[in-house]
Amino acid sequence: MDGQVNETYLTLDGHVKLYKYKYLYFVVTLTVYIFIVISNLTIVYLIWVHKNLHEPMYIFIAALLLNSVVFSTNIYPKLLSDFLSEKQVISYPACYLQFFLYYFLGASEFSLLAAMAYDRYVSICKPLQYATIMKRSTVSIYLSLAWLVPACLIAVMVILSANIKLCKFNINGILCNNSIYSLHCVDSKVQTVFGAVVLVLTLLFPLLFIVFTYTRIFIISYSSSKEVRKKAAHTCMPHLLVLISFSCLCAFDVIIARLGSNFTKVVRLIMTLQAVLYHPLLIQSYMV
Repeated sequence: MDGQVNETYLTLDGHVKLYKYKYLYFVVTLTVYIFIVISNLTIVYLIWVHKNLHEPMYIFIAALLLNSVVFSTNIYPKLLSDFLSEKQVISYPACYLQFFLYYFLGASEFSLLAAMAYDRYVSICKPLQYATIMKRSTVSIYLSLAWLVPACLIAVMVILSANIKLCKFNINGILCNNSIYSLHCVDSKVQTVFGAVVLVLTLLFPLLFIVFTYTRIFIISYSSSKEVRKKAAHTCMPHLLVLISFSCLCAFDVIIARLGSNFTKVVRLIMTLQAVLYHPLLIQSYMV
């Protein structure tokens, strides 16, 4: 931590009054984690055992809930351990593993939401062609791309930054996210440019596609019957709420990388907890 540049452990320095509230943090976090895992896996199990739910819409919901479980598992166990530890440290390789899973699963969520938006568009705007367009093979391709493309892009980001020399060993946060870039001695232009490309491909493009798709749905449903408008509102609004919530959290994460120390420790902690506590619960409550 305060030794040589090749030190292999980093300090997570974003906790606020941990010595005073550590047991409260631990109980709340453990309760939320157990609830997320049990509730999400229960819904996934119900979708799996009921063949009448083997439809694209429910398959995408199950994929999103599984994504949320893995996302939470990447963060919660380490958080729980840190709450009860004297020192909040993480090895450099483990930090990058958490970094990879954090952004890979976050980007996958946007891709899955984009696939769900397209599914709703076909269901509402092209109901007679739905069975032809949304075949099982098509759904499998969408799911594969939703996970494979972000995984490859984020893996390249990790490879580009993992060997950059470190000058600091204190991460101003409670997990390994964009804050890790502040530890580097120099900024890499290649890393910065590729990071911008990844941001556009994994976040901006899916976001624009989702907005365009739902705009088309609302335009078409507005000129249709009351029943169609009701169906559009019922099926689309929950996903838009999840999208808005996650987009705000992603915007904050990008701002952290640019403004860094301009945020106080309390603000960083609150926004990070929004991502790891509130958002997975929001997905679970609105997706079904």
